Amino acid sequence: MQKNKLWILLIIAVVATGALIYWLAPSSSTGTEQNSHPSEQNLLQQTEEQAASSAQTDPFSSKSQQDTEVNCQMQLDAGNRLIVNEQTRDCFEYFITQMGEKNMDQIQQSFKAYIEKSYKEPALGQIIDLWNRYLQYRQQLGTLKSPGGSQEEPGYYAAIFNDMKNLRKQFFSAYEIEGLFGTEDIYNDYTIERMKVLADKKLSESEKAKKLKALFDDLPEDWKENLEQLNKLEDLRKLTADIKARGGSAEELHQMRTSLVGAEATARLETLDVQRGQWKNNINSYLSERDSILNSGMSDSAKQQAIDQLRTQRFSSKQDQLRAETFESVHDQGQKLPFAD
Repeated sequence: MQKNKLWILLIIAVVATGALIYWLAPSSSTGTEQNSHPSEQNLLQQTEEQAASSAQTDPFSSKSQQDTEVNCQMQLDAGNRLIVNEQTRDCFEYFITQMGEKNMDQIQQSFKAYIEKSYKEPALGQIIDLWNRYLQYRQQLGTLKSPGGSQEEPGYYAAIFNDMKNLRKQFFSAYEIEGLFGTEDIYNDYTIERMKVLADKKLSESEKAKKLKALFDDLPEDWKENLEQLNKLEDLRKLTADIKARGGSAEELHQMRTSLVGAEATARLETLDVQRGQWKNNINSYLSERDSILNSGMSDSAKQQAIDQLRTQRFSSKQDQLRAETFESVHDQGQKLPFAD
């Protein structure tokens, strides 16, 4: 479950599904009484079924959560005391996300009823106390002001996270902060450091790649599994674009890729570069010859026949021919050709 929470950056998923309300058709029965009063009979059946459905409805969930289990599996130690961790926060957020379908008083009542039903002292008192402080924290979190400066700068987000961390200290102990927010902070800290590396103009692309890899290697294993493809792809694109924008050499590109993804992946990327270069040369040459045909004095039908023959000669596979037609359309509209970088 933890592996699927790479949203972090303050986004809590809202569970939303269809409302669960059963209106069952009345079953058939025999007897003169049913035949003489069908409307009353149906109304009685519907009323009874609605009452049964309401009795089965989980009083601790909102309507949109009725087909889910209450996500509140908090852990206790041998002394029946609360172990504060991510599951504690998941439980709190499960009830908080009912806001909109319930008001805060109703949420408070549902939560306390569930906790009193599910836990005994001393955990009961600890949970309710922590819940009250968590609500106060969430309320104060919404009052934090955005820092000044550009949102493109790492310092902007660093200031936000720093304000959040300072606010937490007003409501929670160090142990509680680690349990409730430790996972989130790992990702936030990693993200800020990664942004700083990418924004550091003193570093070459190859140096940035080495630092990015070192940051990634320091992450817990479960984070690596989820972030590896996403971040490496993004970093490759960014650093490759930077090298090309300043007219960097092929050797610089090779060093950056090797530092970031290793020799084997770099070899595959360089093979792909060759293939893309060949395609680019071929399509540019083809479009140039096609323009010559279009500007010739031939009839329209002869032009189309000559272009079809040229396309077949230049591109052997049906897939490449279809791709060529796409480039033709973009070229004729005067737009930039969609070559992959």
